Amino acid sequence: MTLNRRTFLKQTSLLAASLHVALGEATAAAPKSIILRSSWQTENIGDIAHTPGVLTLLEHYLPEVEVRLWPSNVKNGVEEMLRKRFPKLRIIQTPEEIQQAFSECVFLLHGSGPSLVAKQDVERWRKTTGKPYGIYGITFPGVYGFPEDRQKVTPLDLDILTQARFAYFRDSVSMDFAKKQGVNCPIMEFCPDGAFAVDVRDDQAADAFLREHGLETGKFLCAIPQVRFSPWWELPSKKQTINEAKHAHNEKMKEQDNAPIREAIIAVVRQTPLKVLLVPENATQMRIGKEMLYDPLPEDVKKRVVWRDKYWLTDEAVSTYIRSAGLFGLEMHSPIMCIAQGIPAIVCRFDEQTSKGYMWRDIGLGEWLFDMDTPSDVAKIVPTVLAMAQNPKAAKMKVKKAQAFVKQRQEQTMNVLKKNVLTT
Repeated sequence: MTLNRRTFLKQTSLLAASLHVALGEATAAAPKSIILRSSWQTENIGDIAHTPGVLTLLEHYLPEVEVRLWPSNVKNGVEEMLRKRFPKLRIIQTPEEIQQAFSECVFLLHGSGPSLVAKQDVERWRKTTGKPYGIYGITFPGVYGFPEDRQKVTPLDLDILTQARFAYFRDSVSMDFAKKQGVNCPIMEFCPDGAFAVDVRDDQAADAFLREHGLETGKFLCAIPQVRFSPWWELPSKKQTINEAKHAHNEKMKEQDNAPIREAIIAVVRQTPLKVLLVPENATQMRIGKEMLYDPLPEDVKKRVVWRDKYWLTDEAVSTYIRSAGLFGLEMHSPIMCIAQGIPAIVCRFDEQTSKGYMWRDIGLGEWLFDMDTPSDVAKIVPTVLAMAQNPKAAKMKVKKAQAFVKQRQEQTMNVLKKNVLTT
């Protein structure tokens, strides 16, 4: 039987179309997979926020890639929160699941965090698989300690960063330090903390709390206390003995650090119609907030200040911050979550928290960054908080500029990751 030209072309076209569909189905059925090494602890809503933030970026910029989360800790309701937002997420925790991921995944991404937290796991990945990896938004070296402790790095730190496909730092001070230590990675740049992309929400819990305490949307500010070193030894879950040196330092500095925040609360209550909500970023700060901010307030001010006495998760915190008029205090990640949602936020820092605070300067919010050991900075805290409260339009314009820069860097860095994953 012979085929005429028209029949031949028709059958050839049908065959090509069938092959195209088959190849498409095969590709769709077997997407490339990567490991996200993240989720460092659950006693801090900022450490929790790294993971849903980076997952949101991956969902948006690499929708064709399967992500397997390799966490340190997703207990205490965090796993449920993540699965609610990311129902298809695979969480690998058993040795068998991790081994399978090492075999099937093409890339490992060390997530955003306070340091090169999982360097031993990155080293295990590269020695076991020989596959590529990248570092996404860390502080380096990121040691929470006294000055003599903060510059300690190991040859393994430097080697892991140098051999990465990219090493992104969440503050420019960290990046400069890494370069001075001899890190020579092909791509070494600033990258916003992963928490800038967080979008988990618990509106129901937030609304219930605000109703209970007479707080109305847009009519209150949030404030956060802190001491130089988070007293993790106070939490049974940490199973730590008290660090006497850090405790003594906390006691010495706590009034210096929290008094300006307290004065800003008094000024807001007495000079604006706004109320103030005292919130925790980690599970030690309810006690600190009561002792250092709430209890010493004048009685007329206390009437319009609410002290949150229970810890919360990131989703309820985000929903609460969205309903606020702004935030100020001695922490980093609640401000990040605010800026992510278009809410003004002021950061007060000290060196014991590492260099992470400088990311505020890096994203264009240097006017809202204050060093608690610099008297000229401390003197500006109260007037700056008042200006934020009294000029919300101007404050939100600053936020928009910072948001635009953050989103630009998120897109650029995710495109680098995408190229590395899809060409592996």
